[in-house]
Amino acid sequence: MAGRQSAVRKEKDRKPQQAPALAPALESAQKLDKLVHERLRLGILSALSVNESLTFTELKRLLDSTDGNLSIHARKLEDAGYVSATKSFDGRIPRTDYRLTPAGQRALERYLDHMESIIQAMREK
Repeated sequence: MAGRQSAVRKEKDRKPQQAPALAPALESAQKLDKLVHERLRLGILSALSVNESLTFTELKRLLDSTDGNLSIHARKLEDAGYVSATKSFDGRIPRTDYRLTPAGQRALERYLDHMESIIQAMREK
């Protein structure tokens, strides 16, 4: 019985082998910016990349998000320096305008480059 347990343990300890053709795609996937990769954050960055600025309300409607969810993810992007937020009032109504920063544009471009390399590697397999 001890011999069987030892063989099972060795099998579990063994690292799975990657198919050589997939290795570049997997390496590229591991380099993805996890901050950008989250669906809502990617949506925020994408929307801001094609608009000079968007308000919180516009982003919420465009991305079909709740106030709390959008607020949390926008704050993470702001803390990373990927977006800037300007708070003001429209009469008595608070207004937050978001813009993509140069760092955010570079992060989005890097992310898209990585995704393209993964897609290309998968098509070449």
